[in-house]
Amino acid sequence: MEIEEFIADDAAVVEAAVAVNNAVQQADSPWSHPSTVTTFAGMMRHGWDGETPRCFVARAGDRVLGHASFWIGEWDNTDLAWFDVVVHPQHRRQGVGSALVESLRELTRQTGRTKIGADGWDSGTTYAFAGAHGFEKKSQAINRRQFLADVDRAYVEKLYAEAAELATDYELLRIAGPTPDDLIDKVATMTAAINDAPLDELDVEDEVFPPERVRGYENATLARGQRLYRLVAQHRGTGELAGHTVVAVEDERPVIGHQHDTSVVRDHRGHRLGLMLKAGMLLWLAETEPQLETVDTWNAESNDHMIAVNEQLGYRVMGRGLQFQRTL
Repeated sequence: MEIEEFIADDAAVVEAAVAVNNAVQQADSPWSHPSTVTTFAGMMRHGWDGETPRCFVARAGDRVLGHASFWIGEWDNTDLAWFDVVVHPQHRRQGVGSALVESLRELTRQTGRTKIGADGWDSGTTYAFAGAHGFEKKSQAINRRQFLADVDRAYVEKLYAEAAELATDYELLRIAGPTPDDLIDKVATMTAAINDAPLDELDVEDEVFPPERVRGYENATLARGQRLYRLVAQHRGTGELAGHTVVAVEDERPVIGHQHDTSVVRDHRGHRLGLMLKAGMLLWLAETEPQLETVDTWNAESNDHMIAVNEQLGYRVMGRGLQFQRTL
């Protein structure tokens, strides 16, 4: 078995890695949307916000047994590396995952990081593999999905109207695509409200969001082939941005949507802005993306407030993801 680094332009390797992903999803999370070359290579080329991973493949001859991604950031948490390790179900318990982890641990040492993290679906296999490599579970999150065909538009309009009655001091701004230059500084300040979301026992510091990083996120999302929608609550009296919700819709598969951040600035909580924003986003998407069928979201299982909003809007639990950490 050999471990080799590969890049997004290595088309045959990317296709093989996508096939491994989809075999793993069928075994571990059959509800997950299949990976495609577009989604996989797009994340390799552009990352989440412009910071890209290094990717490695485990192969035996021409057979790809598994692959791994190594993520580090420079904006914050500069002592942390995050691993994503995927092994084909037919090749588990053969040392493939362990070889990939050891390669990433060595890369972590070379980059001067001292903490590592990884995640996986809630299963005995995940716990066993994480424990064998010294990882401890620090958090758990729930993947929920909204099936838009089952959403009663009249009910959503009712929820929106009820929330709006308690938020008369606020107006909603629709931003399709990149944020206008005259708003980017305010959006960056508002985005930091996501740091108030529960992290359970994860050993991480607050993320920082200068305008350049927000712009990097927008550019990366668009470059990965997704249409971007941001709905912002603005205080009428001060012009402050009080909260937002963001959804991305795939170009390649326009029936699939992904919920990104939803957050409300601390000083503006208590006005049901979270519900108004998410209901308002649904109504907007019904106008602009009528073909949309599903929207997926993730929340820490301890995030009671946002979970309550999602349940009001009909999101269904699909699966639980676990987050692990250890020191090097």
